[in-house]
Amino acid sequence: MRKREIKNEGFAWFRAIGIAILVVILVRIFIIGNYIVDGPSMQPSLNNGDRLLVNKMSYRLGQPHHFDVIIFRATKNVDYVKRVIGLPGDSIRYTGDQLYINDRPIAEPYLAAYRRQMLGGQQLTWDYTLKSLTGVSKVPKGELWVMGDNRQKSVDSRRFSFVSEKRVIGRVELRYWPLKQFGRITN
Repeated sequence: MRKREIKNEGFAWFRAIGIAILVVILVRIFIIGNYIVDGPSMQPSLNNGDRLLVNKMSYRLGQPHHFDVIIFRATKNVDYVKRVIGLPGDSIRYTGDQLYINDRPIAEPYLAAYRRQMLGGQQLTWDYTLKSLTGVSKVPKGELWVMGDNRQKSVDSRRFSFVSEKRVIGRVELRYWPLKQFGRITN
């Protein structure tokens, strides 16, 4: 090969690698992120140390849904993973360990494992109404009511109130670690 051809081929490889790196960076910033679960608040659905892929585009293109598992900015340096329980306009209450959204009883199959462990009729989720905790009877526009699945050990909307939809980073789509639990996160 001539010197000029080698130089052109080297530049082509350099450009291709640079573009690939740029694409990876853009995808990580705007489309897909990863998250490591820190703490027991989402057990048994998610465990401390689980590694997750987060769809950052999901709520730029659509709206959150009941029971989506989301990542949101809790403080400037801390992100939380929780489950969406209430959407704007919803009334929320718990009575006798039963969730009611807009006065309709709602099944929560993701809590079944914990409910079986409860002794002597002990409640997993204490009784409350949205009004008793926040002073308002419905989730405000642009806000979400979120809770961890490990209701007795979760710091969630029952403590810090509503979460602005603007603070949501994205929807959890996939657990990729540990490998034996690899799979899509469902509601």
